[in-house]
This record gives sequence, C-alpha cells and structure tokens, in this order.
Amino acid sequence: MSKSVLIIGGGAAGLMAAGTAAKRGLNVTVLERNERPARKVMITGKGRCNVTNACTLINELTDAVPVNSRFLYSAFSRFMPYDTMDFFEEMGVKLKIERGNRVFPESDKAVEIVDALVRFCKKSGAKIETSQRVRNLIIEDGEVRGAVTEDGKRYLADAVLLATGGCSYPLTGSSGDGYKFAKSAGHTIVTPKPSLVPLETEDSWCKRAQGLSLKNVAITITDKERYKQVYSDFGEMLFTHFGVSGPIILSASSHLGEITPDKYELSIDLKPALSEEKLDERLIRDFAKYSNKALGNALQELLPRKLIPVIVSLSGIEPDLRANKITRDMRHDLGYLLKNLTCTIKGTRPIEEAIITSGGVAVNEINPKTMESKICKGLYFAGELIDVDAYTGGFNLQIAFSTGVLAGKSMLGE
Repeated sequence: MSKSVLIIGGGAAGLMAAGTAAKRGLNVTVLERNERPARKVMITGKGRCNVTNACTLINELTDAVPVNSRFLYSAFSRFMPYDTMDFFEEMGVKLKIERGNRVFPESDKAVEIVDALVRFCKKSGAKIETSQRVRNLIIEDGEVRGAVTEDGKRYLADAVLLATGGCSYPLTGSSGDGYKFAKSAGHTIVTPKPSLVPLETEDSWCKRAQGLSLKNVAITITDKERYKQVYSDFGEMLFTHFGVSGPIILSASSHLGEITPDKYELSIDLKPALSEEKLDERLIRDFAKYSNKALGNALQELLPRKLIPVIVSLSGIEPDLRANKITRDMRHDLGYLLKNLTCTIKGTRPIEEAIITSGGVAVNEINPKTMESKICKGLYFAGELIDVDAYTGGFNLQIAFSTGVLAGKSMLGE
C-alpha cells in the first residue's frame, strides 16, 4: 500500500506539491478551506496572474528576495522560472513576457493558471477536498500523524505539508492558521507583518489626487533619521484616499523598517525623462504658448488634469496669476517641485491589504534541501507560510512553486 501525504492548503504551493508527490506514487489528499482552490492566485496581478519572472540566473532570483534568500537556494536550483514556464506551457497555458520579465498567461486570465494547477493534481492522482477547515495537527512522539478538521474528521498520514499561506487577503483563505499549526509542532514564528503593501501618508494633497495613476515616474524614499536613501524605482504608482499605492510603491514597502513619525520621506519625480534644464525650457515654451492663461491652464499639456490643482496649490503661486506674470524664480521653484514632489509616510495599510506576508515559520528550523521540519518528523512547509518574501514581479509565486516542488519531491524520501 502506498504511503499517504496530507497537504493542508490548496494554493499555488500546495497544489504544486500535491501533483509532484502524487506523480511519485504517493497517496495525496489536499485539504482546502475554501469552496475552490487557489483563491489567492485568482486575484494576483489584478486578475491576470503574474505567474513568475523570466530571469535565468539563480542570483537574479535571490537578489529579489530581501528576506532569507539563501534559504531558498536549493528550492530555486531544483525548479527555476524556466521550469515554471515549461510546466504551464505543457499544461496548455500559453504565456507571454512583459516589462521587467514579468510572465503572464497570454489570455490575461488567472483562472487558466488555477485550472492548470488543479488539472495537474487530478491528472497525477491527488485528491482535492474543498470546504475542509483544519482544527489541529495530530502529533505523537515528536512526529506528525495527520490532522483533524473542524467537524471532527481525522485524516491520518505518513507526512503532512503545511502550505496555508500567510495572513494577507484573509478572504482568499490566508487566515494565519498555519502559524498556529506550526507553533503546535514546536516551531518559532517570526512575527508576521505586511509586505508589498500600500503606504499611508501624512499629506492631505494625496487624497486630492485620489484615483490618479501615474506612469513612468521615478520615486525615492529617504530615511530622514539616518540621512540615507533606502529605495528608488521607476514605473507606475497610484494616489489613494489614504496615500499611495501601485507597483513601485508596493516594492518600496519591502525596504522600509519600522515606520515612526516623520522618519520616511517619499519624493516623486514627475518628469524623470527631463533634466532640470530641459524641464525649465519646457515650462518657458508652455508659458509662452498660454501667456494670458492662469497657471493651471498653462500646465494642461504637461500634467494630468487631476494633478494640476494640487501642484498649483503646493507651488504657492497665486492660482489666477497669468503665465506671463510668473517670474524666473517662481518658474524655477515650480520646476523643482515637479522633480521633487514630496510626502511623509506615516505607516502601511493593514496586513489584510498586503499582497504577501513577511514573517512566518523560522527558516533555521526547516531543512532547506527538503523543506522538512527539523523539529517534528514528517512535517513539511512550502510557500508564504515560511519566513521568506520577495519583491513584485512574479517572484513570490516562484517561491511557492519552487518550495512546493521541492517538498513534493522530498516527502517520505525522494
């Protein structure tokens, strides 16, 4: 009789592990708390699913993992992004590569990725049981023996994989239960905190620009206490009722330590393609063209309409002042503002709104070559539950796939 494996969590890591283990002839059961598996995968990449990053070198992967990247070396070595791409292509999902090596399904539909993972599991012989909420693990003599669901049903197994995710987006099933299960097995939990999360700002003008998305802007975040630049990036961002969001802001959030009042300043360069001199020349031309118009009207070709009243207000220039009355010093100050639009960061949004969770099961208690617990025999881990997290761009799903494959190959001996 084949040995049995119980996988708790039917997300990206759990499904990849399930199919991999089942292909080895193991009797695999996945317990998923939701009615459908991989709910969180469905909303990644705004429903398009940034499935991986098409980098080819392992150091490109580890460089994108600011927390415990060395722990992932074995997992990445066994299953690289090109393996992920080959996997989904073989499962019938056509892929495309976009800016920053981000990989998406050609259809722009995350459901194709979810369906492929479920199909892989079932084709390999794994059984997926949905709407099954686990209450606790069964642990005897320092060895995991299975799990008990909330309705009292016992699932016995020779090995158990925890792939429950973190505690971001709880409506998708990432409830944080995995931390409780790991702790009951003797594991240390590094306090979870939000990562890849929107930022709240002190400045009311951000709210005035709510809903405005800016493309091709540059940002810099400075630690004012240490007079040190901690992050810079170029790309797309968004103003919200609480502050700022968007891809470059989410990436920036991974680089911030504890946020205290007035510690971090965000500076936005609205025109990174123009030097200060070139921007001044552009302002001179526009002011000449709209010489009898008020400042706001003179900026209509340079800035998005929603941002113009914000800039006019922050500039300190009288809104009704005609362009031909603006002095050289006023123009220079305006140019500086356009290259250095600043706001103060006061905190992050709640962990429930974070894309991923930083923190989790301490990596020094997991064997990086197998994903097995060093504390509880037969217990394995994969995905976001582990204390590893990466930047945006497909890297976090790659962590899920790589650790899932490694665990699937390792459970009960490769």
